[in-house]
Amino acid sequence: MADQVDPQALDEVVRFTSDLIRIDTTNRGDGACRERPAAEYVAEQLAGAGFEPTLLERTPGRTNVVARIEGTDPSADALLVHGHLDVVPAEAADWRVHPFSGEIVDGVVWGRGAIDMKNMDAMILAAVRSWARTGVAPRRDIVIAFTADEEASALDGSGFLADEHAGLFEGCTEGISESGAFTFHDGRGNQLYPIAAGERGTGWLKLTARGTAGHGSKVNRDNAVSRLAAAVTRIGEYRWPVRITPTVRAALVELAGLYGLEADPDAPGFDVDAFMEKLGPTAALVEPTVRNSANPTMLQSGYKVNVVPGEATAYVDGRYVPGGEEEFRATLDLLTGPDVDWEFHHREVALQAPVDTPTYARMRAAVEEFAPEGRVLPYCMSGGTDAKQFSRLGIRGYGFSPLRTPEGFDYQALFHGVDERVPVEALHFGTRVLDRFLRTA
Repeated sequence: MADQVDPQALDEVVRFTSDLIRIDTTNRGDGACRERPAAEYVAEQLAGAGFEPTLLERTPGRTNVVARIEGTDPSADALLVHGHLDVVPAEAADWRVHPFSGEIVDGVVWGRGAIDMKNMDAMILAAVRSWARTGVAPRRDIVIAFTADEEASALDGSGFLADEHAGLFEGCTEGISESGAFTFHDGRGNQLYPIAAGERGTGWLKLTARGTAGHGSKVNRDNAVSRLAAAVTRIGEYRWPVRITPTVRAALVELAGLYGLEADPDAPGFDVDAFMEKLGPTAALVEPTVRNSANPTMLQSGYKVNVVPGEATAYVDGRYVPGGEEEFRATLDLLTGPDVDWEFHHREVALQAPVDTPTYARMRAAVEEFAPEGRVLPYCMSGGTDAKQFSRLGIRGYGFSPLRTPEGFDYQALFHGVDERVPVEALHFGTRVLDRFLRTA
């Protein structure tokens, strides 16, 4: 299938990316974010192309946009295509180009959201507006959702949509969103395009230790800070056992074939760590998802150096592989011990999607058409996306926001990083691939 994206779409994807970056939708997790200006912007672009967007809010200013594009096959299941409008904070003093400028310098669009994920929002808009101009209709119904609050709890975004507006997603059985089909340069001359077919679950934890308050000069064997510190140390030093899921197994097999290595993940005694050493830089795609993890991130206690506090708290970023939540809970009970309580500060499910489906095959084909030099493979995300909330509706989620980037461009490091940016050519590639996939999906 030849490239069918019109030139206007290639201009629009760049303009939309810059415009959305200029709309500051910083989400610090404190409820102060206001996505409404960005939501109104994308709704205007959809309405201008003849689509009928619906704006929805759980909290004033925390706006979501949903629209449905009818397909030509009424018997086909619908496909959800979603992107979030909020971004993580950025300190302008740390950046070479202002993070909310959307400036284009030497063929690169700069700013917070250029990768995560206003680029994908722009690609969605550019692709479907191109359809409106050229009279194209996809095979299956396409439901487009631009969400609020993904960078925090998703309570005002995809969680709200899934819980309160499920009817808008009627017929959707699969969905695509961020963090997949990007170029991964392996340092050996190969270009890999990992498509996400799984996500580890989210288990953000609050640990609480209680003891006896008192004067800092006195003996205190009931010290909450000491108890908490001991538990945090145990958690930080714990080596989680290997748990290879079907998605990760498929990735290991593909990589073994690419590099001419022996790998039978189901064989007794298979040493995944030794195998990953042979992968070199490519191990970064697999290593975070062969185990559960728990990283201490925050400590809070006391109010004066000479006062032993009666309570101390810590926060831990926990993640668990598909099927690993029960083990995660049991292990945290052991690591915290009898003197420290723990609870979920935020919890979301782990996800896994099959890689032997027509939809996955069509994603692969779309990438291979425009990047024939690349190698497509499945992988599991170490973190999570709005696909978790949409899974409540029975929607299987994939990470598919295509970008082709040059060697030396560290796509993954730019997520939540300083100097976030995206090449114009990457946006053009992504729009072409997304268009190709959505037409045939």
